[in-house]
Amino acid sequence: MTHESERLAGSAPGTEQEGGTSPNVPVSLLDTAPYRVGSVALVVRDLDGLARFYRDTLGLATISRKSDTVRLGVGATVLLELRHDPAAQPWSPQRAGLFHTAFLLPSRGHLGAWLAYAAERQIQLSGAADHLVSEAVYLIDPEGNGIEVYVDRPSSEWPRAEDGGIVMRNDRLDHAGLLRAAPAPWRGMPASGRVGHVHLQVGALDAAERFYADLLGFDIMCRYPGATFLGAGGYHHQLATNIWNSRGAPVRPAGMAGLAEVELLIDRGTLAKVRGRCLEGGLAMTDDDGASVLHDPWGTRIRLVPSSV
Repeated sequence: MTHESERLAGSAPGTEQEGGTSPNVPVSLLDTAPYRVGSVALVVRDLDGLARFYRDTLGLATISRKSDTVRLGVGATVLLELRHDPAAQPWSPQRAGLFHTAFLLPSRGHLGAWLAYAAERQIQLSGAADHLVSEAVYLIDPEGNGIEVYVDRPSSEWPRAEDGGIVMRNDRLDHAGLLRAAPAPWRGMPASGRVGHVHLQVGALDAAERFYADLLGFDIMCRYPGATFLGAGGYHHQLATNIWNSRGAPVRPAGMAGLAEVELLIDRGTLAKVRGRCLEGGLAMTDDDGASVLHDPWGTRIRLVPSSV
């Protein structure tokens, strides 16, 4: 969920091989949702250093490399794209942009194995929390980009609000229980690892809700002080927005390191509705190699890629 956990108080890894799944891994609501996060692109100043960090820390594999771009992920699936700009200005936490990219693991055992690996490698963590719908650990990459590594609880166990939304909190994470759930060591990002959600910093929540809920069609699943969590298909959130550090932030200037693009996989029926709302509202949407591209009120590039659920 968030680094706010710092302010407020399964199956065995390795049983999933060659794209298979453990019998104890529940089918995720993400698998049938009209929106899923495909990948995240970052502008980075140190391409080799950041690529090494994500390989060594999260176990992502290099899928392709050019002189100024590295794509990382699992198998042939790109989860993270790093775009080199050594002259980029460092991103400031008071700016709009990325709060964190959240990598979803398939089981508590996988998260426990990664926790043990992080301790062994002395990877510095920035927070951890039990959010009731998920268990999460946080860290920050060398250029200040936030990262979450998490596992979902079965959706049948998610607490519900009276209005039908989701209840999320920042409770203490059961580190010991996660470690006990991991009888095998961490072996890198599992085959079904994915980007489960992206958490953004924005300048105003009402404007964010108009864009992501009213225009793109996400449901508001939870409102938290200073944050909104937006989901589709019943998932607790594929996107979140907050103003904890960025209240009143303007459009992010060009030439800055940090978030470059969020790729969302969208079913064709939902995309047709989004196109209609953009046309009706006079919002520019451009085509890019079969995808539809638009920008949120702070300049964040959102790439909508048609996909079959």
